[in-house]
Amino acid sequence: MKILVLNGSPRRGGVVDTILERVLEAAGKKGCTGEKLNVCDLKFRPCTGCMACRTDGVCRLSRDDAHEAAEKIAEADLLVVGTPTYWGNMSGQLKLLFDRTVPVFMGESSRGIPQGRQRGKRALIVAACTTPWPFNRLMRQSRGAVGAVREVLGTAGYRIRTLQIGGTKRISSLPERCALRAERTIRHMIK
Repeated sequence: MKILVLNGSPRRGGVVDTILERVLEAAGKKGCTGEKLNVCDLKFRPCTGCMACRTDGVCRLSRDDAHEAAEKIAEADLLVVGTPTYWGNMSGQLKLLFDRTVPVFMGESSRGIPQGRQRGKRALIVAACTTPWPFNRLMRQSRGAVGAVREVLGTAGYRIRTLQIGGTKRISSLPERCALRAERTIRHMIK
């Protein structure tokens, strides 16, 4: 099984990055191959909204890291997306990548109805925020980030599991506890 991890966090060694590293390690122990893309390190132009990708199935902008990321997403059997929560949403860098990789996630019927291009594949969403539990859910903090990523992946046809982490600012053992939860989750997702 081929796993692709999209790290939407700009903080190396932060909670999201730490958990995603553990996910890759756990997958490797189960015989999977994996790769992590740090979205903030990718060099690409933002989407121009030309909509040509809807009919062509490929972005018309000059080839850049978003094209390469799209190819890797298409090849992966399991997609893991991690993001910190910024104002109740995913990180801006991750959103820019999703905008540019629309053609790998969805096409359109002749009537303009979205058609998923990743049907049957699995995905794990990892979202973290500093708001402590249960307020992170009550105030729709990490839930907003998960919902935004879920919208993209759900439209693509992925079967999705989520891991929401609240209170990242105050709990010193959080990365380890959450990393263990993430490891268990990914082991269950791997066939």
